[in-house]
Amino acid sequence: MASFMPDIETSFEREVVEIEDQPIIVPDGCRLSARLWMPKDAEANPVPLILEHLPYRKRDGTVVRDSITHPWMAGQGYACLRVDMRGNGDSEGVMSDEYTPQELQDACDVITWAVSQPWCSGTAGMMGISWGGFNSLQVAALKPPALKAIITICSTADRFADDIHFKGGCLLGENFGWAAQMLSYSSRPPDPLLLGPGWRELWLNRLREMPFLAREWITRQTRDDYWKHGSVCEDYAAIEAAVLSIGGWHDGYRNTVSNLVENLDAPVKGIVGPWIHKYPHYAGPEPRIGFLQEAKRWWDYWLKGIDNGAEDLPVYRAWLMDSIAPKRWVDERPGRWIAENDWPSATIDKLSLDLGDGTLGQAAISTPVPVCSPLDCGRQGGEYFPFAYGPELPDEQTPDDQYSVCFDGDVLGDQLDIVGAPTLVVRARADKPLAQLAVRLCDLRPDGTSALITMGVFNLAHRASAENPEPLEPGEEFETTLTLDQIAYRIPAGHRLRIAVSTSYWPFIWPAPEHATVTLEAGSLQLPCRTVLADQDECSFETPVGATPWRHENLRPSASTRSTETDPGTGVVSTLVFNDAGENRDLEHGLVSGSTTRERWSIHPDDPLSATGHIRWEQTGGRDRWWTETVAEMEMRCDREWFYITGKLVATENDAVMFEKQWDEKIARRFV
Repeated sequence: MASFMPDIETSFEREVVEIEDQPIIVPDGCRLSARLWMPKDAEANPVPLILEHLPYRKRDGTVVRDSITHPWMAGQGYACLRVDMRGNGDSEGVMSDEYTPQELQDACDVITWAVSQPWCSGTAGMMGISWGGFNSLQVAALKPPALKAIITICSTADRFADDIHFKGGCLLGENFGWAAQMLSYSSRPPDPLLLGPGWRELWLNRLREMPFLAREWITRQTRDDYWKHGSVCEDYAAIEAAVLSIGGWHDGYRNTVSNLVENLDAPVKGIVGPWIHKYPHYAGPEPRIGFLQEAKRWWDYWLKGIDNGAEDLPVYRAWLMDSIAPKRWVDERPGRWIAENDWPSATIDKLSLDLGDGTLGQAAISTPVPVCSPLDCGRQGGEYFPFAYGPELPDEQTPDDQYSVCFDGDVLGDQLDIVGAPTLVVRARADKPLAQLAVRLCDLRPDGTSALITMGVFNLAHRASAENPEPLEPGEEFETTLTLDQIAYRIPAGHRLRIAVSTSYWPFIWPAPEHATVTLEAGSLQLPCRTVLADQDECSFETPVGATPWRHENLRPSASTRSTETDPGTGVVSTLVFNDAGENRDLEHGLVSGSTTRERWSIHPDDPLSATGHIRWEQTGGRDRWWTETVAEMEMRCDREWFYITGKLVATENDAVMFEKQWDEKIARRFV
């Protein structure tokens, strides 16, 4: 596997100093712990603030990316503040949920505190990936006076439709998965070396108050006020700070860049590369970009007022991916950079292709087409947001195609550049009140492989409204528009397009309570096709750079596997996922940290009520004669009317159990 670390730079315009534990006392008295990098002479020559506000532990959780990112930016004349959110890492308090009003207020209070310091010039930016990308947008919508610009990476503008919880009204497997992960993440202890004697009581209080987020997230199955909170799409006009939005085609949050560029009134630019869920100066697959230089140009313009042309850059830049044979992981994704000065772009037209009798774009359906897929269809889909530089990308699609109804186009005489979000308008009926569709757009290659271009999943009870879903009337015809995820993909001449439609997509989405058949009466694919302006890069980026990497000793290497097995006695099909983040010792302060994850997603191909998810997270850490371990274990199953979720959390210190708690939840199904 290729190395994705950026080129190291050690000499900067301004000498950098670091404060390992910068205390920030917010108005309610809670002490937040932060790392602060800034120029040594900042009090004499004040600098703008760049805030990153996260629950992921600055001490050992994000230390790899923090080390290469924040010191570099500080050396360019910025104060980079990496804050542990309350209830996490080395900060006091309790975290009750994601993106709470308290979390966002804390961020605003941190900005107020920082811009009052003698080292700050009075202007602020906020940045982050994933959680930090979300709350950067949400804090911007609150308009703290000093916040002039943000950089949001792998985030979303819509917490219900485009987050890890629900998609197209379908319950994502990742909803349960992320709840297990946060139970594990937030249960780890603070560092006694940093906090002193009070660390243990802080940890125990955190454990006692630990939220069971699976209950919170799975209970809310429609687009209610809970999901509208923090969804900046509810009021794009609330954001006045300049926004640089960045995403990746191999990430779960690939629609956000387009949504923000199209809808924000504030100054906005977008970049989408071929990346997984990582910062783009060390992301894979290649090509990476000089993200830090791109960020510096953004900050210099909006926080320092330097006229460097940042506002004149193309509004939308994207990596147009070439067709390649599908694999669970690739180090590089061939293609080229395209650029648009307006979005939506006048260079993109809609190509309309009718679904036919197994055909695409030749003639309309003459005989209704029933779709009833085995419930293990979807095994080739990969992770919702690949993260591990491992076997997490969509695989060869033929096994799932065989479980789907497919509509194939003619062999292309000319290449086709798909840029945007394809839509499929269908007229159909179902034999059950609840049913789902998964729609995949595939590239049928001359080598016989089927490669996923983009996809979408849809709960048909949400066909008219995600706020007020309605069951289908069995046998009654309906029409709906299904929007697939954004993509930029070149189909070469000699290839064919395929639309594959299935009624299941496991374990990506949880199955409907009955094994439904959806009969397609008619359908039309609207394909956004871009006029080829030139067969070369239309924009470029600098080489990735970063500061000196984290100094650590690797005690156990990382590893990642994904496999499928079928029980010969019961016929149950299981997808098994194993991720070992490895174990490392920090060479500065000696803290050891490591984690492993085991997931099992099981289902019988004929029984939607057999669906089961089981996840076990183990976190280890300590130094010298002090050692802690937390084990978070959760299981989810269902019947027609209820979801059943159990959880267990055990925390030990030097092999003695410090805390143990169990949960047993029964949650009503509502149109899911």
